Amino acid sequence: MKQKMTRSTLVVLLGAALALPMGAQAQKYSAGSDVTVVQGFKAGGGSDALAQLVQPYLAKELGVNFVNRYQPGATGAIAWTGLARQTAADGATVSITNTPMLMTNYIMNPTMQYSIDDLTPLANVVTDPGVIVVGKDSPYKNIKDFLAAVRANPGRITIGNSGVGGDDFFSVIMIEKASGMKFQQVPFAGDGPSWTAALAGKIDASANNLGITFPQVKAGNLRVLVTFTENRVPEMPDVPTMKELGIDVVAGSSRGYSAPKGIPEEARKEFIAAMGRVINNPDFKRDAAARAFVIDYKAGDDYMKFLKDQEKVFIQIWKEVKDHVKK
Repeated sequence: MKQKMTRSTLVVLLGAALALPMGAQAQKYSAGSDVTVVQGFKAGGGSDALAQLVQPYLAKELGVNFVNRYQPGATGAIAWTGLARQTAADGATVSITNTPMLMTNYIMNPTMQYSIDDLTPLANVVTDPGVIVVGKDSPYKNIKDFLAAVRANPGRITIGNSGVGGDDFFSVIMIEKASGMKFQQVPFAGDGPSWTAALAGKIDASANNLGITFPQVKAGNLRVLVTFTENRVPEMPDVPTMKELGIDVVAGSSRGYSAPKGIPEEARKEFIAAMGRVINNPDFKRDAAARAFVIDYKAGDDYMKFLKDQEKVFIQIWKEVKDHVKK
């Protein structure tokens, strides 16, 4: 009979030297081992915000030290290709995985060298609603003023996104398709650089996510013009939704953790169990609410099903918009 791991004798299977060959079974690491978290975007964006929220709690549950490694570029594809193709499947390295870019990278570019089938999805943690934000000194005080400027200056009003293929990128395209308006999209290497550019007045606005920008909104540095939600966000009751404006766009980004395909099963189970304890921690729930993060927990096979379902959705969306994008 297989002996069950206990927390009192925690030996975390999330470590092992990266020099081990691909697919090798890791040594068992005692408490205090390092686990690398690969982020496909620059610091200050959605992945980083999730890491700063989750990992202090998760580190205590697992007894490990998390080390964040930033590998921005190609809307996360550089990091996720490395995770799938160049990382030992021993649990010592995981990555924050973001929708829809995790799938849209290879949906839009079939030459990409990874897919979700090359990963072990561990747990989705949050789904972060889309928003449009401007800097505090922006002349656009509300969404009606902003959209009036877009209509009067087709293709000239600049709006940042987290990279081609990201949720912000697709959200703006869907707004254009639904309204007939035309923006000038400006891609950045993550959500953080996008909202920073809007704050500095280098672009007119940033299509971003609520959880990422909310600290700057609370500080008075950014102003939310509109949300891409079904209903108004309780923390911002005066901010309208796109649907209220007659533009039927509901969008956002889900973020969680994945590992290379084939990590030891006990490591996978231990990570998921620890994350489940984090999600149910009242202090974690309080901290998530303070950042306007919407907890959307899906673990293991449920997370993979969610990613597969999203993959189908964005395959269809890309078929509908790809000719529009290429113009």
